[in-house]
Amino acid sequence: MSLDPDKRYRLNPSVALRPEPFGALAYHFGNRRLSFLKAPELVDFVRGLGEHPSLGAALRSSELSEQRQAGFLKALDSLAATDMIVEGP
Repeated sequence: MSLDPDKRYRLNPSVALRPEPFGALAYHFGNRRLSFLKAPELVDFVRGLGEHPSLGAALRSSELSEQRQAGFLKALDSLAATDMIVEGP
């Protein structure tokens, strides 16, 4: 994992999320990439990510099981690699 749990992340301002029954489509207007967020809970988590002082704090405040957190971290790592989420203030 390349994400630092002590750093704060947020949805990139250049990304729009379009709700879908499976979760959401994320479109990056800068690099024109499209990503699928395959769980409504993941969409909510990504939207609220910037409200926490760190990624670790966001995970601790969630009610996700350790197994579910691991899946979210894998998805978040992919989103960071495609610039969908960024380090934020």
